Amino acid sequence: MLRFMPVGDSMTIGSTGEHTWRYRLWQHLCRSYAGPCTLVGPRETLYDKLADAPVSHAYAEPDFPRSHLAGWGEGWQHMAPLIGDAVRSCRADVLLVSLGLIDLGFYTNAEQTAENVRAFTAEARAANRRVRMVWLPVTPNVRAQSDAAFAAEVTRFNELLAKTAADLDVPGSPVLLASPPPSYDVATDTYDGTHPNARGEHKIAAAFAAAMHQGWDLAGPYEG
Repeated sequence: MLRFMPVGDSMTIGSTGEHTWRYRLWQHLCRSYAGPCTLVGPRETLYDKLADAPVSHAYAEPDFPRSHLAGWGEGWQHMAPLIGDAVRSCRADVLLVSLGLIDLGFYTNAEQTAENVRAFTAEARAANRRVRMVWLPVTPNVRAQSDAAFAAEVTRFNELLAKTAADLDVPGSPVLLASPPPSYDVATDTYDGTHPNARGEHKIAAAFAAAMHQGWDLAGPYEG
């Protein structure tokens, strides 16, 4: 059984009534991965905006493995202390990580965020020395269109993320850097300039799927 753990912020946990990119990726794996697999993690809820808390189970399509490690407003610095226990308790084999936007927007600069990536990786490997990881670069949101300093931090962090992936990639515990969705457009792929709509969910899932197919020959090309 191959166990995938989605790790992320609000774009990964999703909110009430959404499918989430996790669901889209699961559908892809069901279609194209030949072996047994599942999604794992210590959490399974969506974020409820009215309650301002992650307490919703109202997925648009609830019939899939809904487990994850994602949180509204959480970034690399929040997940680094949690990932070891999560990997250990859920026996995760592959981490699918989409983090960084929250860090850069509210907590840390590009260099500090990259250091938290290294701490995250060390904790994950301490729990499972053969864990595999796929990292998705930060996709700029609507703020980057009007805040030049923020946009520069996103660009700088993505450069550092690529370097960190190259530095930390080892045969026993490989790290893949996914390519940002090439046609991702905040005007058409999000519902508020940040969070993905159905089109955006497919594009994020496709980015992870393409990285694993091209890098590890895992499953097939994404067909959303």
